Amino acid sequence: MNIELPTKDPVILLSVINTKLRDFYPSLTALCEDYHVDEETIKEKLRSIDYEYDKEINQFI
Repeated sequence: MNIELPTKDPVILLSVINTKLRDFYPSLTALCEDYHVDEETIKEKLRSIDYEYDKEINQFI
């Protein structure tokens, strides 16, 4: 995929990730593989604004 994720602003990243998880990806792992990004990096960035990935609902909450 040629589009990059907006990793500088965690709030914008949260919005983009949750939208993509809802509309296109069955899991965070699948999204990260498609975008060639490290899953832990995404989780850490969103933890910084108190969001955790919930695998059961496939969203950061």
